[in-house]
Amino acid sequence: MVDNNSFFRNAILKISSSLELEKALWECLWYFQDILPVSQLAVFLYDQETGITEGIAHADLKQHKAMSVKIQISPEGRRQIETQRSIRVRIMSNTSKDPVGLAICKVMGCLDLSVIAMDLVIENQFLGAIGFFSFPGETFTKKHTDLISQLNDPFAIAVSNSTRYREIQEYKDLLEDDNRYLHKELRRIGGEEVIGAEFGLKGVMDLVEHVAPMDSPVLLLGETGVGKELIAKSIHNLSLKRDKPFIEVNCGAIPESLMDSELFGHEKGAFTGAISRKRGKFERAQGGSIFLDEIGELSLEAQVRLLRVLQEKKIERVGGKGPISLDIRVIAATHRDLDKMMDQGRFRQDLFFRLKVFPIFIPPLRERKSDIPSLVHHFLQKKSTQMNLRFTPKLTTEAIDNLLGYHWPGNVRELENTVERALILSHGKPISFEGIVFPGSDSKPLGAFHTLKKNKDSELPCKDTLNLDSVMEQHIKRVLTIAGGRVDGKGGAAELLQINPRTLRHRMKKLKIPFGRGAKGIYSLP
Repeated sequence: MVDNNSFFRNAILKISSSLELEKALWECLWYFQDILPVSQLAVFLYDQETGITEGIAHADLKQHKAMSVKIQISPEGRRQIETQRSIRVRIMSNTSKDPVGLAICKVMGCLDLSVIAMDLVIENQFLGAIGFFSFPGETFTKKHTDLISQLNDPFAIAVSNSTRYREIQEYKDLLEDDNRYLHKELRRIGGEEVIGAEFGLKGVMDLVEHVAPMDSPVLLLGETGVGKELIAKSIHNLSLKRDKPFIEVNCGAIPESLMDSELFGHEKGAFTGAISRKRGKFERAQGGSIFLDEIGELSLEAQVRLLRVLQEKKIERVGGKGPISLDIRVIAATHRDLDKMMDQGRFRQDLFFRLKVFPIFIPPLRERKSDIPSLVHHFLQKKSTQMNLRFTPKLTTEAIDNLLGYHWPGNVRELENTVERALILSHGKPISFEGIVFPGSDSKPLGAFHTLKKNKDSELPCKDTLNLDSVMEQHIKRVLTIAGGRVDGKGGAAELLQINPRTLRHRMKKLKIPFGRGAKGIYSLP
């Protein structure tokens, strides 16, 4: 004996247990086991205009699944559906003799089973039906239909809610797909597209795609100007954190006295001048990614504090009263030889191995010259737009050969500046890069762009002393020459190098490159 009220109440709880209809069916199926000889449940929606019924959810004792199985109902079956609309629950003992049951059970593989079909109607709108399939050799009775008929409204509401939920999810997926596409287009328009992803940087991008979905730290290695920041953004944009913040930190540009405040934030009154609470870079990156550029520039004291953050996933603001838990992805980058720095005691070994979970080396431009044509065309379009040119000048037939003959110590950044310089000098005429770089050169390029005033501070170092700092020093001096010695402002060296003026001054101090009043008359084109 079954108490109708108890059955109805418990069945309602199972029906409403999930917006995912297949899960709710599965919960119901297991509850029905002691009451009904039912082995499977399935929900079908019916389209009156086309006569097509669609199976959207199924559950048996082993599993549950969402599905989309469309079945064409014969004209006889469609007439039956119209004439039997008043019969909400009916038993099909022999589905092979029922035009609707035959079409459905052929597909569902249940021709030998007894079936109860219950129409689903809500606000006088016929939605479809739910099928109760018996165990082999067992049949349903009128007592079973009396029990099941109580559930017409609850099941109809559940199916209506579930189909609307499914539609919303589909719209959500479409919007997310559109959003991803638009972000990709914005990155392409804004110059964040990775040029060379299919050629010279293919190996790098393969590694990026492997590691991006993880939360593991990434260490980007490579010379200055190879595009480490762009690769870091690609890792973030391909990750599950792409909708969260991407915070960039130039470790070489933060004074030691402000390191804690900049990275970890401070409370109001923590020190003189702290007039309000400030969130640090790590806290601003919460849920997203933080890019620690020039990690090799950190002092040993700062390295200790960073290591603690990476180990404990917590920070504490200056003057704070408790730790703040972090959920961030750390991407670090450097052009320095960290192994050598460890040997010299200038970089902590434990921090190195904490960061070097997944190292990615980005090759210099001279090792991937196949990317130069694509990069040049990209920079021509980008710079022409930025300079408000009416049209983009064309390249002469020898232009790319002139570029391929140079070794590019300043990498992609130097190439970008070369293209900009050529655009300025072109006056709308085809660009050949003649006089800007010298084809076949293995040491130094010729032409006004690379000519420096001959003095002890600006002579090119010989080939065997072209270490990274020397190359960086020489390149900065070249750009200063173009800028007439100006560091910031329109047409200044910082703008040409596309870095923060404060960062450039910090680097110049480190490399002992004169600037300001002390460099008057040094940087000028002949």
